Amino acid sequence: HARELEELQLQATAIPAPPWGEAARSQWLMARFAELSLAEVQQDELGNVFGILPGADANAPFIALSAHIDTVFPAGAAITVRRDAGKLYGPGISDNGSGIVALLALAGAMKAASLLNRAPVLFIGNVGEEGEGDLRGMRHIFQQPRWSANIASLVVLDGAGTDTIIAEGLGSRRYEITVRGHGGHSWSDFGVANPIVALARVIDRFTRTPVPATPKTTYNIGIISGGTSVNSIPESATMRVDTRSASVEELDRLEHALYDAVDAVIPELTGRKKQELLTAEVRMIGNRPAADLPAESQLLKAIRAVDAQLSNTARIQRASTDANIPLSLGREAIAIGAGGAGGGAHTIHEWYDPVGRDLGLKRILLLTLALAGVAEE
Repeated sequence: HARELEELQLQATAIPAPPWGEAARSQWLMARFAELSLAEVQQDELGNVFGILPGADANAPFIALSAHIDTVFPAGAAITVRRDAGKLYGPGISDNGSGIVALLALAGAMKAASLLNRAPVLFIGNVGEEGEGDLRGMRHIFQQPRWSANIASLVVLDGAGTDTIIAEGLGSRRYEITVRGHGGHSWSDFGVANPIVALARVIDRFTRTPVPATPKTTYNIGIISGGTSVNSIPESATMRVDTRSASVEELDRLEHALYDAVDAVIPELTGRKKQELLTAEVRMIGNRPAADLPAESQLLKAIRAVDAQLSNTARIQRASTDANIPLSLGREAIAIGAGGAGGGAHTIHEWYDPVGRDLGLKRILLLTLALAGVAEE
């Protein structure tokens, strides 16, 4: 079925799924779940898609497999997909076209082989994983009693490869800081408080904050905008800041440092006159919790056993994925790749090489059966 899976991957990737705009791809995935005759195919109010492969034990909790269906590319971005020299090309073709196809491949294989799984398997295509989606799809799922109370383990299928096990959730917090002022002409109003200068001073203060190598902690100013022309004092300026760490305490410390920098700079540049008045607003626009899967967990033991069976070498890694949400709730979850190889993620030049996809799918299948169990005929 290799060629069939490639066609599905090209189809899925060709459907735009920007942040907060995944509806068309949700509908496509629902139709594929229905074609596979999964039970209770449905879509929730956010656009998350569900399908169930019933188990012999109807009362057993679900073993859940998920793949995010959104991409980082904004609405209106040109989406062109193609096959060239055995590779597939297109924005999002690997992240997460490969994960979406793995869901469909696994459901199809289990149905075709008439495997009698003991626990039911829940297939999820979720929205809102990338960027400002802030894991909103997975957050919503684990806020719904039916799913949250009945998912025993979650295996997130994200991207290509078979060489990693994401069992450590990287925490991240993102902020938008906007400084507003009176504005004016660069010549006649010289001396009016400048919001861009204020942000520059905030950046200077904040980036002097020391961060430890262990646990690794980072910050980044990724976007800065404002003003209308080179000869105008802007009325406002905005920047966006990303902080990441394995430690909640370090994230807290960076948050305090950012607020302290803003609180120190604004009074420095604000005078008594109306033209010298500056205000600042700090808004959190993302908050992904940090959490780890315990080394003694059954899920971690199962994936290690599967890798041993397949002679596959994989290392534990820390990253920010949909698994962060259940991990932060004390639930068992990991994220793994769907096999094959990929590159150019989050660019229009993204590619996927299906060579090695079979190993990834075998890995997912064995893990699913190890968790769900196989009932006697």
